[in-house]
Amino acid sequence: MKRVLISLALITAVLVALPVSAGNTGEQSDIVDTAVAAGSFNTLVAAVQAAGLVDALKGDGPFTVFAPTDDAFAKLPAGTVENLLKPENLAQLQAILTYHVVPAKVLAADVADGASAPTLLADNNLSFSITDGNVFVGAAQVTSTDIMTSNGVIHVIDSVLLPN
Repeated sequence: MKRVLISLALITAVLVALPVSAGNTGEQSDIVDTAVAAGSFNTLVAAVQAAGLVDALKGDGPFTVFAPTDDAFAKLPAGTVENLLKPENLAQLQAILTYHVVPAKVLAADVADGASAPTLLADNNLSFSITDGNVFVGAAQVTSTDIMTSNGVIHVIDSVLLPN
C-alpha cells in the first residue's frame, strides 16, 4: 500500500494529498517517482523523459521543483508541447524544465515577497511575490506546497514557467 503525505498549502489552509512512498518500504519516493504517482503531472514527466533529465532529478539533490500540472501545460498554445518534445528542440525543452528547478530545498516557509532563487538554468532566477495571500513564482500561482520527497520538495504551480 502507498502511504499518503499531506502537504501544507502556503499561507492558506488548503491541504492536498499525494502519494510519496513506494511499496512497503516506508521510504519516500524521489521527485520523479512522486510526480508519476500523483497522476496529474503526466506531461511534465513525459517532458523530463524526453529531455533526458530523469537521472538528474532522481539524483541526491536537494532540489525544489515548481511542477506545472497537466492543466498548466494545456494552457500553452496548441502544438507547443508536441513541438518541444521533438528531438531537434531538446535544448529548448531542457532550458524550460531546468528553469523550474532550484538546486536547494526551498520550503513554503522560506518564501518571502520579493525573494528570488537561482535555477538550474544558468543565469536565471525565479522571483516570488505574494498578492492577497496567494503566492506566485513568476506569473504562476503556487497551488500546493511542501510535497516532500527523498531528494527535495515539490511545489505545484498552475502555469508553465518560461525563461527570458
